[in-house]
Amino acid sequence: MNDALDLFPSRAAGPFGRRVKHARGGRIPVTIVTGFLGAGKTTLVRAFLESPQGRGTAVIVNEFGAVGIDDALVRDSAEATVLLGNGCACCVTRSDLQMALRRLIAERDRGLLPPFGRIVIETSGLADPGPILQTFATDRALGAEFHAEVALAVVDAVTGAATLDWSPEARKQVMLADRLVVSKADLADAAATEQLTLRLAALNPRAPIDVAIDGALDPGCLIDAGATAPARNGFAAEATHADGILSFVLTQTLPLEWFPFARTMETLIALRGADLLRVKGFLDIAGCRGPVLVQFVQHLAHPPVELQAWPKGERGSRLVFITRGLGEAPVRALFAAVRGLIPPPKGEGSDGRASGRRRVGDFVSSEADK
Repeated sequence: MNDALDLFPSRAAGPFGRRVKHARGGRIPVTIVTGFLGAGKTTLVRAFLESPQGRGTAVIVNEFGAVGIDDALVRDSAEATVLLGNGCACCVTRSDLQMALRRLIAERDRGLLPPFGRIVIETSGLADPGPILQTFATDRALGAEFHAEVALAVVDAVTGAATLDWSPEARKQVMLADRLVVSKADLADAAATEQLTLRLAALNPRAPIDVAIDGALDPGCLIDAGATAPARNGFAAEATHADGILSFVLTQTLPLEWFPFARTMETLIALRGADLLRVKGFLDIAGCRGPVLVQFVQHLAHPPVELQAWPKGERGSRLVFITRGLGEAPVRALFAAVRGLIPPPKGEGSDGRASGRRRVGDFVSSEADK
């Protein structure tokens, strides 16, 4: 990582389970986008919403952490966005998903939301899509209003193969998908991408496989299940997650220094990169006008990007960690330790104090804000 702030370029901000070629009466088509943590689901959804095919689309974003990041990233591009936070749609929030779908329709019909003709559900990275698909198949009231048209799974070309080795959720996402998308192919070598593609074809031989480079994908993939979409069966009534998956949030209301943050994340990646399933959030970095979006997936650090405006105008750093066997306390302790080793900027005393601003070691837990 480089500590120069100019690294952050500003950016504007048919029967169920089968392919349907024609509209089914007045029912609203639903696209379900799954994929493990950090696979690149939000990037593909945002690109779809900005395409002609994505116009008139409402979005339901489900995040495992207690603070929503992905919904803020898609909100400006969607006709309507609903966040289902602090859980995943395959578990405790299935009823919330049903209520969110009905609420979208009710508010659209009352004129409280713009018209939309499609819904995209972006699931948590830990979600088993089976119970979600089962909801559409067994809930007659929902079936009269919606039909699940496409179930798409995104797999990261850099870390996807390793994730498939240990994660039953990632494997089930692939096996139940109508379409598969290999993301981040531009960050992996061709041989690794080819091997991953062969493995995906073995797990789900009927699903078409597309490769997204730099987040670019034919928008039609999100509205077309493909000619050989499999019949979905073998749904699990309940979903369980691999042991040791933890989620916590670090927050800060005052600006942070980039250099200590970058050095802390480099150390954390070096020591426990394999256990950083996803780290994602907005940072209020001293000297930047907009929020700095940062994303890390295991040993991969995405380039930071400064956005033009804060979501909902709410400033303040919030960083969501989803980890395997790595708790909040040692992470906060590492931030504090690195801060203590870095000389204070000019104008601060030897104790690191400065008027009106804390430094990166003052990250607090989400519980401290409640």
